[in-house]
Amino acid sequence: MKNLLKIIDDKKKKLDQAKPLPKDLSRNLKDWLRVELTYTSNAIEGNTLSRQQTAIVLDKGITVNGKSLKEHLEATNHAQALDYVYSLAKKNYTLKENDILDLHQIILSKIDDQSAGRYRSTAVRIAGSRVIMPNPTKIKTLMTKFVHKINLNKSLHPVKLAADAHYHLVTIHPFADGNGRTARLLMNLFLIKAGYPPIIIKLTNRLAYLKSLETAQIGGSLDSYYKLIYQSVNNSLDIYLSARVPRVPNFPKFSSEPSSKKPSPLLKIGQLAKASTETVSTIRFWTTQSLLTVSSHSNGGYQLYDSSMIKQIKKIRQLKQKRYTIKEIKNKLWT
Repeated sequence: MKNLLKIIDDKKKKLDQAKPLPKDLSRNLKDWLRVELTYTSNAIEGNTLSRQQTAIVLDKGITVNGKSLKEHLEATNHAQALDYVYSLAKKNYTLKENDILDLHQIILSKIDDQSAGRYRSTAVRIAGSRVIMPNPTKIKTLMTKFVHKINLNKSLHPVKLAADAHYHLVTIHPFADGNGRTARLLMNLFLIKAGYPPIIIKLTNRLAYLKSLETAQIGGSLDSYYKLIYQSVNNSLDIYLSARVPRVPNFPKFSSEPSSKKPSPLLKIGQLAKASTETVSTIRFWTTQSLLTVSSHSNGGYQLYDSSMIKQIKKIRQLKQKRYTIKEIKNKLWT
């Protein structure tokens, strides 16, 4: 476990040295994470919106046929709650109980307004789990102690502190619903505050994640839980580090002779998304990963893409369907 934290520390130093990140890159990563975090966190709790459907709901405000209003609200609410996390995540931030209640209120807004931002008043059990949740009469006292303890533990490694905040909140289980989403956002609040990128609990890790929590909650070791969280931090650092130094393709040399062919018009990201039938958030992420290149910027600072990127997007999709990794796709595109 210490070795993994050492790897994380080394990567964090490299990321700090690269800061401040270019504005376009920072915005692209943040926008992609907004969709990815919303999709994965909600999917862990049973929301059936796909990644692309989540992006459509958040980017375009379009409703998806066959999906419930609740699932749409879970997507928009989570994205708004993440925005709130970013607004809180300052270096001198001290956790307040009301901030946790506010996060929860945003998450359940218009879904269950009676419970949103309020501690539960009834006993709860998680279906299929052996964990016994605290009596509702003890919630207020437990939460006060929890906030006090987290604020006293500022000397802990920031990643461990974030993991502990998540673990203790889900173990107290202060709300009737929305505990997992609130806890994951709280964890990311502490990571962002410390200069780390937010982390994603991948849907493929859902069972391992839930099992690691349950094992610890019934008296077992926290090792599996910490390992999963630390690996997720490591993965997020890799995404940021691979994005900060884009590879430049070997473009063909151009003749010095004037050409009668008019240059293709440059496209804004929304125009490229429409022309390629891809979501804006996906294009932004592929740009951060150097799969797509920005040709120029508008006077307003918007990224502009050459129309050749439409074909590039088609190639990327074909390679993804063949299950190539981002690194493998990058190598195939630029070699």
